[in-house]
Amino acid sequence: MTRIALYPGSFDPVTNGHMDILRQSLALADRVVVAIGIHPGKAPLFSFEERVDLIHASARAEFSEDEASRIEVIAFSDLVVDTARNQGAAYLVRGLRDGTDLDYEMQMAGMNGTLEPDIKTVFLPASPSVRHITATLVRQIAKMGGEISAFVPEPVAEPLRQRTNSDS
Repeated sequence: MTRIALYPGSFDPVTNGHMDILRQSLALADRVVVAIGIHPGKAPLFSFEERVDLIHASARAEFSEDEASRIEVIAFSDLVVDTARNQGAAYLVRGLRDGTDLDYEMQMAGMNGTLEPDIKTVFLPASPSVRHITATLVRQIAKMGGEISAFVPEPVAEPLRQRTNSDS
């Protein structure tokens, strides 16, 4: 039986923190579905297609060929448990940076567990070297001209610089 994990988020942009959780997810599952949430009312920095390309490029740059081949990227706009069920996922993967994340994620896990008891939420702790990284802060640093290469995978750095410099 194939163990499938769903890793939902906005990934706008994908960060080293996301890659850390994705790496840990690959150690637990045979296939990891990265599910990019699409919200009609929000204007992301990168389009869905660009985020797919950046995630795949980052995976090819940071993981083995076998690991990268076990990652699929999809869009979702419904309940995350519905997306997980439709993908055949047994697990929802959530990264935790700190206690604030834990409080929020416990509430979400409780709600998701009530909606779909067969899909388990798995919390993965962020590695200390990436615990401080958030996509929101990375976008802010990039928009202000700061150096972002320590926070994002190499394939993301230049597109992020170009996107944020063109918005200035």
